[in-house]
Amino acid sequence: MLNRIGHQCQSLFRLPFPWLSSSTLILTKCSSLLSAESLELEPSTTSPAANGSFPSGILSLFKLKLSGSSGVKLLGVKHRFKPLNSTQVDDEIIDHLRNDDPDSAVELFELLKNEYRFKHSRVSQLVIAHVLASQRRLRLLRSNFKQMLQEEGSGSGPSLCEPLSVDFKNWKSNAIVWDMLAFAYSRSNMVHDALCIIAKMKDFNIQPSILTYNSLLHNLRHSESMWDVYNDIKETGIQETKQTNSILVDGLCKQSLMQEAITLLHVKDSSPHVASFNTVMSSFSKMGFLDIAQSIFCLMLKFGVKPDAYSYNILINGLCIAGSIQDALKLTNDMVKHGVNPDSVTYNTLAKGFHVLGKINGASKMIQETLSKGLNPNSITYTLLICGNCQEGKVDESMNLKNEMVSYGYQVNFISYSVLVSSLCKIGRVDEALCLLYEMEIEGLKPDVVMYSVIIHGFCKQGEIQKAIQVYMEMCNNRIFPNVFTHRAVLLGFCGRGSLFEARKHFDMLTSGDDIQDIVLYNIMINKYAKLGMNHESIQLFDQITERGINPTIVTFNSLIYGFCKARDLIGAMRSFHNIGDHGLVPNAVTYTTLMNVFCEEGNMQKVFDMKKEMESNGVEPTHVTYTVIIKSLCKQKKLQESLLQINHMFSHGIFPDEVSYNILIQSFCKAREIEKAFELHDEMMSHNLKPDAVTYNILMNGLCVYGDLHDADKLLLYLKEHNFELKKAAYTILIKAHCVKGDVDQAKVVFSEMVEMGFEVSVRDYSAVINRLCKRCLTYEAKGFFRMMINNGVIPDIRVYTVLMYAFHFVGDLHSVHELLPNMVKCGIDS
Repeated sequence: MLNRIGHQCQSLFRLPFPWLSSSTLILTKCSSLLSAESLELEPSTTSPAANGSFPSGILSLFKLKLSGSSGVKLLGVKHRFKPLNSTQVDDEIIDHLRNDDPDSAVELFELLKNEYRFKHSRVSQLVIAHVLASQRRLRLLRSNFKQMLQEEGSGSGPSLCEPLSVDFKNWKSNAIVWDMLAFAYSRSNMVHDALCIIAKMKDFNIQPSILTYNSLLHNLRHSESMWDVYNDIKETGIQETKQTNSILVDGLCKQSLMQEAITLLHVKDSSPHVASFNTVMSSFSKMGFLDIAQSIFCLMLKFGVKPDAYSYNILINGLCIAGSIQDALKLTNDMVKHGVNPDSVTYNTLAKGFHVLGKINGASKMIQETLSKGLNPNSITYTLLICGNCQEGKVDESMNLKNEMVSYGYQVNFISYSVLVSSLCKIGRVDEALCLLYEMEIEGLKPDVVMYSVIIHGFCKQGEIQKAIQVYMEMCNNRIFPNVFTHRAVLLGFCGRGSLFEARKHFDMLTSGDDIQDIVLYNIMINKYAKLGMNHESIQLFDQITERGINPTIVTFNSLIYGFCKARDLIGAMRSFHNIGDHGLVPNAVTYTTLMNVFCEEGNMQKVFDMKKEMESNGVEPTHVTYTVIIKSLCKQKKLQESLLQINHMFSHGIFPDEVSYNILIQSFCKAREIEKAFELHDEMMSHNLKPDAVTYNILMNGLCVYGDLHDADKLLLYLKEHNFELKKAAYTILIKAHCVKGDVDQAKVVFSEMVEMGFEVSVRDYSAVINRLCKRCLTYEAKGFFRMMINNGVIPDIRVYTVLMYAFHFVGDLHSVHELLPNMVKCGIDS
C-alpha cells in the first residue's frame, strides 16, 4: 500500500521522494526522513493527529521551503509560499488518489482515521463514501457513516444534503450514497434527519431501498407515522420483504391495535413470516389472553408457516404463568414431535413455572433435563430455585444448587447470596452465613449493610454477642457504615438473649446524641421492659421520647398497654389507650385485643364485648387472636354454642383459627363432659390442615381421665405412640395420676415406666405425687413399690416423701415398714 501511495505522491508533488518506496516506513515519520541539509522543515511533532490536525509527516510535505527560493511549484501552479491547512491537504490528497487509485484512497483514509485519529473533512468523507459505494463495499460504508453521524449529531441532515446535491450530483454512485446515508440516520435513531434525506432523494428521483424503509418503519412503529412511510413504499412500488410485514405487525401490537394486526396476518399478499405470528402471540400472551395466542398459533399452522422454538416458548411461558404446568409439558412434547428442539429458554421457562407453583422438585428435574440435553440453565433459573428452596426451608438443597451453579461456570449473584445468608441465619447456622459473606467478597461482590445486619442479629439471637461485635467491627473496617437496621439488629439481640444491662447500655450509647432519633429503638426497649413487668422504666423512656420531640407509634402504645395489662393495672392500661388519639394515632387490632384479653382474664366479659363493638365501629378488622379472646370469653360464660359460631364466622371472613383457638374450645367441651364433641373439634382441626399439638392431646387426655373413660385414655396414649407423636411429659403424668386415683396401681406403674423409658426427666416431685396419692388411699404396699423404683433409678427422696410414707405406715399399723424406713432416712441425713 505504501508503495502505491508513494508513487501517487510523487505524481502529485512532481518531486522525487525515493524514501516513499520503502513499505516498511509509515507516513507519519516521513518528515524525520527528509535530509535536513537540503530541506528546512517547520517545527512539527510525530504524535498522532488530534482535534482535526493533519499528521505532521504528511503536512510537512506542504510546508517545504527550499533555501533561497521564493516559492515552490505545487500541483503545477507557481505561487508564493503560504501555509495550507489540514482540510485542504486532506481534500487534495483524497480527491487525487480516488481518481488514480481508489483502493489507495480508501486505505489512506482508513489509516489516518484509525491509526492517527485524524478527523477527515466532510468532503473527504463523502468522496470516500462514493468510492465505497462504487465498489459495493456497503458494510464499510455503513460503518463510516455511523461514525460520521455520531460526530455530526442530530439535525445535521440538511447540511449534508447540500454537498451531495451540488458537488456530488453527477457522480455515478450518488444514489447509493443517498440511500446509505438515510439508512445510517435511521439506524442512529435520527429519524427526522432520515426523513429529510428521503424527501431530498425524491426531488432527485432517487428511490430509497426497502432496507432503509424497513429501518424507518421499525423506528416509527410506536406511532401512526409508520403508515406514512408504508404508503411511500406502496407508492414507489418497491418489493416488500417479510421483514416489512413483521415490522408492521409489531407496530400495530405496540399501538395496541390487535385486531388490525390479526387482519394483516390474513392478507394473502403480505406473506407473513413466523416472526409476525410470534409478535402477535407474544402480545396477546403478555396481556393475559392466552387462548387468543393459542388461536394465532393454529392460524400459523393453517397458513403453512412452521413455528420455531420461539413460537412454542411464548405459549409455554404463558401456560406456566397461568399455572397450567401440565399443559406446558404437553406442548413441549408436541414441540419435539414436530421436529422443533426445545432450547435452554424452554427448559428455563418450565423450571420457573414449577417454581411459581412451589414445586421445587419439578423445577430441579427441568434443570437436570436441560443439562442432559447439553444445554445450560441460566443464572436466573438457578436464582429462582435457590430462593424457592429457601422459602420452603430447604436450605441444604439451596446450598447444593449454589455449588452446582458454580461448577457450571455461573457466578452466584447478589440476590442468591443474600437469600442464602438470611435463610441460614433464620435456622441458626450463622457461622455458615458468615462464611458465605466472606465468599462473596472473594468473588468480587460487596455485601451490603442489610446482610451484615442479618448476621449480626443472628449472632445476637444466639447470645454470641462477642461474635456480633466482631462482625460489626469488620463491617465498619470495610467502610460499610451501620444504619438504623444494624443498630436495631444489635439491640434486638441484646434484648433477646443478652443481658438487660448490656441492652440498656447499648441503647443509651446509640441515643446519647441527636444523630439517631429512631423510634424503633425506643420501641424495642419499651417492649422489653413491658414483658418484664418493668412499667416504671417503660414510662421513663416514653417521657424521653416526648422530650426529644420523637413521634411515638402505635407499637409504642401497644407495648405500654401490654405492660400495664401484664401487671393487672387496668387504670394505667386505659390511660395509655385514651392517650393514643392525642398523638394523632389510631388503635389497631393488637391494641383492642390486648385490652380485651385482660378484661377476659379479670372476668369482666361485658367490657370484652364493649371493646369488640368499639373496634368494629372504628373499622378495625379483628385478627384470629381477637376471635380467640372472644371464644375464650364465651367459653368462660359457658356459651359453648356461641363460641362455635365464632369459628364459622372466622372462616366466612377469610380468617383462619389456630391451635390456641381450638384448644380453648376442646378444653371447654371436655369440662362440660362433652368428650365426643371435643374429639369432633380435634378432627375438624385436622380437616383444615391444622395439626393438633401436644397441648391439644394433653387436654384430651385430661378430659378422658377426669370426665370420661380411663380405658379410652390408655388407648389414646397407645395410638399416639404408634403414630410417633411427640408427647409431652404432662400426658403421662395426667394418666398416671388418674390410674392412682382409680386405684389401678399396676397400670400406673406401666405408664410411669414408659415415661422413664421415653427419656423424660423424672424428678422427686413426680414420685412424690404418685406416692402421696397411693398413701391417701392407704395403698401402702403399692407406695413402697414406687419408693423402691425411686431408689433404684437414683432419685433421692426428700423429707416430704418420708413424712407421707411414715404417716401412712403408722396409720395402717405397719410398724415393720416404719422400722425399715428409718435407716434410709438416717442415710439421707433426715432426722426422724
